[in-house]
Amino acid sequence: MSEASMSDGHDGRHPMTGNRMTPDEAEGRGLERHRYDVVVIGAGGAGLRAAIAAHDAGARTAIVCKSLLGKAHTVMAEGGIAAAMGNRWPEDNWEVHFRDTMRGGKMLNNWRMAQLHAQEAPERVLELEDWGALFDRTDDGLISQRDFGGHKYARLAHVGDRTGLEMIRTLQQRAVALDIDVFMECTVTDLLKDGETVSGAFGYWRETGRFVVFEAPSVVLATGGIGKSFKVTSNSWEYTGDGHALALRAGASLINMEFVQFHPTGMVWPPSVKGLLVTESVRGDGGILKNSEGKRFMFDYIPEFFRAETADTVEEADRWYDDKANNRRPPELLPRDEVARAINSEIKAGRGSPHGGIYLDIASRRSPEFIRKRLPSMYHQFKELADVDITAEPMEIGPTCHYVMGGIEVDADTELSAVPGLYAVGECSGGMHGSNRLGGNSLSDLLVFGRRAGEAAAAYADGLGDSRPAVDDAAVAAAEAGALRPFGEEGGENPYTIQHDLQQSMNDLVGIIRTASELEEALEHIEGFKQRAQHLSVEGHRQYNPGWHLALDLRNMLLVSECIAKAALARQESRGGHTRDDFPATESDWGTKNLALRLDAAGTGVDLSEQPLPVMPDELKTFFESQ
Repeated sequence: MSEASMSDGHDGRHPMTGNRMTPDEAEGRGLERHRYDVVVIGAGGAGLRAAIAAHDAGARTAIVCKSLLGKAHTVMAEGGIAAAMGNRWPEDNWEVHFRDTMRGGKMLNNWRMAQLHAQEAPERVLELEDWGALFDRTDDGLISQRDFGGHKYARLAHVGDRTGLEMIRTLQQRAVALDIDVFMECTVTDLLKDGETVSGAFGYWRETGRFVVFEAPSVVLATGGIGKSFKVTSNSWEYTGDGHALALRAGASLINMEFVQFHPTGMVWPPSVKGLLVTESVRGDGGILKNSEGKRFMFDYIPEFFRAETADTVEEADRWYDDKANNRRPPELLPRDEVARAINSEIKAGRGSPHGGIYLDIASRRSPEFIRKRLPSMYHQFKELADVDITAEPMEIGPTCHYVMGGIEVDADTELSAVPGLYAVGECSGGMHGSNRLGGNSLSDLLVFGRRAGEAAAAYADGLGDSRPAVDDAAVAAAEAGALRPFGEEGGENPYTIQHDLQQSMNDLVGIIRTASELEEALEHIEGFKQRAQHLSVEGHRQYNPGWHLALDLRNMLLVSECIAKAALARQESRGGHTRDDFPATESDWGTKNLALRLDAAGTGVDLSEQPLPVMPDELKTFFESQ
C-alpha cells in the first residue's frame, strides 16, 4: 500500500474525538484539516494555561501535544512555584522577588518580564488553589513556602516534592472541564504562513503517520526546551528544541541561547537513569554536598563569606548559615550555576564519588520521617532505581543539562514574537531569566506568561474578524514532501547515529566549562552533522516508526545546537549559565546587550547579531541600591 493511500486505522473516526471524519480527512492523500482561532503547541504548564486563557477570552482553542496529556516535562519541576506571598516571611514582596530574579540572571533579564512575573505570580498561585490544587500548609493553614537557591526568602509554594505534577493535574483537569480540544501524540513539523503572518501549523499523528493541518491565525508555542541535544540531561525525549526551531524557520529571532542551565543535582548511577533530576528541595530542606573525603566543600567556593562573618571553622560557618531566624542561607542554596561549577570542580580535582559524581547528604541532617514526608518522590526514586535509602545514606549526584534560558524573543506584555500571530511561552521563550534561572521561577513563569499569551492570542484572532490569513496549499505540499524525504533515501545515514554523535559533541565541547577552541570544534562537528542529515534513511512505514520521528526531530536539534554553540563562542565573558575558561571574568560591557540569532538567507544556518538590552526605568533601579 502506498504512503499516500494507507488506512488511518480508526474506522473512519477521528483518533482523539471519536467523531466521524470529513471526506477530506478520511480519503485522498489522508490529510486532516482543523480550523481554530488559537492553536497551542505544547501541553505543559505554559501551554495549558495559555489554552485556558484563550478559551476564557472566547477563542475556539486547541491544544496539540507531542506526547500524552499529563506527560509534560512540567511534572519534573518538583520543588515549588516561586511567588512572593509572604506566608512564611511577611517581609517578602514582589520587589524583593524582582530583585532576586534580576540578580540571579546577572541583570541580563528583560526587566519588564521579571517585573510582571514577580507582581502576578502570587495571584496565579491562588488561582491554582481555587481550581483545586492541594498545597502543603503552614501551621496556621496558609500555603507553605520553602527555601530555594537564589531567593532571599522562603517563597516556593509546594506540594511535597511533587509540585509540578499537582500543577499539571490541576490545569489539565481545568482544560478538560472547559472541553478544550486536545490532539495528543501529534507532532508539529512546520508553521504555515500567509505572507509574513502565521496562518496555521502542519504536523502528523505519531501513531499512524497521517498528516494534519491546523488552520489558525494565532499559534502559541509552548514546546519546552532543548536538553536532548546533550548526552546527560534531566529532559525527556520530547525536548528536541521544536518550538525554537519552528520559530526560527518562521522568521522569529532567538536570544540568550548561550545560557544553558546545568542543574547541580542529577542522578549518576545506575547508567539507565543518569541525568534524572534530583530536586533542589533536597538542599532546600537541609541536604548538604560532600566530596569523597567527606568534606562539605561548598564553603571553599565562598571564602568572602568567612571573612565577612569571621567564622574560623566550617562548623562555625555551618551554624551561622543555619540560623533561620536571621534568614541566613547555606552555601548549597547559592544559584544553580554557581553550585554546578563547584561540583564540576570537585569532580575534576579527583574528589568525586566512585561513579563520577559527588554526594548529597540529607540522612545525617533530617529524620527518616521528615525525609519521607517532605521528599516522598526522591525517597522512592532512589529506592527503586538505585537501591539507595536516602533516609540512611547519601545520594550520588552530578550536574545534568536541565534548562535553557534562551528562547524566542517576545514582547514582555503579550509574548508576541516578531512574526504576527506567533506567540511563545515557557522554556521556549527567552528574556525572562537572563543568564540564569532561579529554581521555582519556571513554574510561576509558565502561569504568568501562559495566561498573558493566551489572552493576547485570542484578542489578535478576534480582531481579524473575517479576514483570517489563508493556508497556502503549496506550503502544505512542501511540508508533506519534506516530512517524507527520509523514506526516499536509499543507504543513507541512521538518525540514531547522528543523534548520538551530536549529543556527545555538545556534552564534551559545549558543556559547563567552555573555550573558544572547543566551541569552534563543536561548530565544525555540527556543520558535518547537518551535511550527514541531508541523507537520512528510515525503513518501514509511517505507523509506529520512532526512527522517522527522530529524523524529523534532528533538524530542530541541529539548528538549536548551532545557535547555542555560536552564541557561546561570541560571548567572550563568563556570566550565569555560560562559563568561558578563556574569559573567566564577568564584563560590564557584555551586561548591556543580548545576542540575537536568526535564520540565514540560505535557510540552513543562523546569523548572529548584538542588540541592546531594554533599559530599566529609574524607579526600578532603586531596588538595587540599598540591598
